[in-house]
Amino acid sequence: MRLKSLDVFRGIAIASMILVNNPGSWKHIYWPLEHAEWHGCTPTDLVFPFFLFIVGCAMSFSLSKYTQTTTKINTNIYWRIARRAAILFVLGFLLNTSSIALDVLLNSAPVENFGKIRIMGVLQRIGLAYFISAIAIFNLSPRNQKLLAVAVLLGYWGALTVFSVGGYTAGELTPEGNLGGYVDRLILGSQHLYKGGPFDPEGLLSTLPAVVTVLTGHFTGEWLRVQKIKTRTSINLAICGLSCVVIGHLWGFSFPINKQLWTSSYVVFTAGWAFLLLAACYETIEVRDWKWGRPFEIMGVNAIFLFVASGIVARILLKTHIGTGRNVPTTYTWIYENWFLPWAGPLNGSLAFAVTAVLFWWLILYEMYRRGWAIKI
Repeated sequence: MRLKSLDVFRGIAIASMILVNNPGSWKHIYWPLEHAEWHGCTPTDLVFPFFLFIVGCAMSFSLSKYTQTTTKINTNIYWRIARRAAILFVLGFLLNTSSIALDVLLNSAPVENFGKIRIMGVLQRIGLAYFISAIAIFNLSPRNQKLLAVAVLLGYWGALTVFSVGGYTAGELTPEGNLGGYVDRLILGSQHLYKGGPFDPEGLLSTLPAVVTVLTGHFTGEWLRVQKIKTRTSINLAICGLSCVVIGHLWGFSFPINKQLWTSSYVVFTAGWAFLLLAACYETIEVRDWKWGRPFEIMGVNAIFLFVASGIVARILLKTHIGTGRNVPTTYTWIYENWFLPWAGPLNGSLAFAVTAVLFWWLILYEMYRRGWAIKI
């Protein structure tokens, strides 16, 4: 069984990721395309949890041949899971490394900068969350998987609001004073965190509630596998979504919704929006057989390739320059200022740049789709 609505959902998530990651200018962005500065949630803050949610949904289908049997899972299956997680982690680490390598090669940055490579990142979190979720799915009953998810959310809430670290008061949810940042600095070292800051938005401790986002997607996929394709299924998804949005919002009063800390309220709140988007996709694509989703389905087939390739190209554009002398613009900035800014202005030009990036990559992925190329990890 394969649901096209899940492929379309994945395509929407990765297309949104490319859109928000590639504005013409980071100084000129419409607010829905910006992350919340700290507490709070914008549409952009929904993109990453959506992707983790759909990873979990896909796992319910891809792992069903192992979970629907009483036979002991072969050790080779664990190695496949570990291999895939490791590849995702290494790809993310290499993306981080490429930024420094390009600076050293093209901009005469000191070689010592390699000692400051960021260890964590988006792909690293996907790999770790995928691996931990798979282990839980293989070794726990469905009931215990749900109990684990609840325990992680409540335990993370307690850990971040009860413990005091580094001389800060208990429950300090600032970039410097939160427990997650303290763990990252202790284990990874400040020089290996995002921009050398006091914490990493894809850090170690906050990966645990991100696992719950994946597991929530898995629970949803397991439920969908046994449902009849009818409007009632879409309604149930929507009811669940609205409930989670309300619960997450109310929880946010005591444990603020925060993407960078991946707070428990954020997990529930964003899961609610994921349910609502999935309900819309399911109703229109599976139940009513509308054909609007093909462009997104094309992007979803090679989502990891798209993320890595777009990241490499963006880094090349940001590290190369047009012209000679001091203070010459990067290729990225030059394209924005010469091809988009003059006719569209700062805000619309920045948006047009991002939309063009999505369309550029869509054309590449369409050709791959047409040729039947699907790069799997």
